[in-house]
Amino acid sequence: MSASLFSSYQVKGLQLKNRVVMAPMCQYSVTAKDGSPNDWHYVHYVSRAVGGTGLIIMEMTDVDPDGRITDQDLGLWSDEQIPAYARIVDAVHSYGTKIGIQIAHAGRKAEDAEVPVAPSAIAFPGAQYKLPRALTTEEVQGLVRQFGDAARRAVEAGMDTIELHGAHGYLIHQFHSSLTNKREDVYGQDLARFGVEVIEAVKREMPADMPLLFRISAVEYADGGYGIEHAIELSKAYQAAGVDVLHVSSGGEGPAGERKPGNYAGYQVAFARQIREALGIPVIAVGRLEDPALAEAVVGSGDADLVAIARGMLRDPYWATHAAVALGSKQTFAPEPYSRAY
Repeated sequence: MSASLFSSYQVKGLQLKNRVVMAPMCQYSVTAKDGSPNDWHYVHYVSRAVGGTGLIIMEMTDVDPDGRITDQDLGLWSDEQIPAYARIVDAVHSYGTKIGIQIAHAGRKAEDAEVPVAPSAIAFPGAQYKLPRALTTEEVQGLVRQFGDAARRAVEAGMDTIELHGAHGYLIHQFHSSLTNKREDVYGQDLARFGVEVIEAVKREMPADMPLLFRISAVEYADGGYGIEHAIELSKAYQAAGVDVLHVSSGGEGPAGERKPGNYAGYQVAFARQIREALGIPVIAVGRLEDPALAEAVVGSGDADLVAIARGMLRDPYWATHAAVALGSKQTFAPEPYSRAY
């Protein structure tokens, strides 16, 4: 049997052995609080490469120390951090898996920053969150440069792709949402402008054949939040600026109001399909897709080009291999030392 999920896929110069993506998931495990990955991260990511994953996206990695959710998060604000990432990249490549990194800034969701920064001085709901300070126009422009600098370091570390985090209520999302962007300068007049400038800065640091991924929340669940139509318009602006693949999630901007996120498997797939159809752009679907048959259906039906597995891959580093076996794929991706178990 030939499973669509385990067919190869290419976007620009990125050639993947299958359509399985390890979704970026924060580990909160930088015990030295220096932003650099350690042995935990090495084992965490390399084991998923051994397990047959086509593309690993490293967790949210921040462009500034005060842009971390917590001080235990990864960062890429210094050239001194590059070797620790390169060590992971080299090991992942040795198992035939490609690897990218999600670069971001938490904005008002930075819990350990003394004074978080954001587009506007609006706190995220919850006792652990502080009132952020509104960024000046010049500071916004400086953050754009920081994203570009982080992208350069990612390229130097050998990453195969870069993903920008524009979802889940973090800084880029905060700029493109009217709930959190009340600015009167150019970054408030055009809600997509900050994201577009970040994309352009990052693209300048990337090889021409390296695809840029962008994670977007397709809808907001807080009362007054935007719907899929706004996400499509944002996506068009981001695609024009240089985004090659959209990773479609939802929510994260605040507590849900009248509109609630789905509690069923595949509840975000429809959003991915709508964006794919509207833009003609490759998309990654994500959200409770760990059932191999469902993941296969998402790719086989053309709803998405790639499927990202999150909690399912936390539970099982060999999810891709086990899914291939379950689907009767000709390729199991089992490493040779383990082959007799399959």
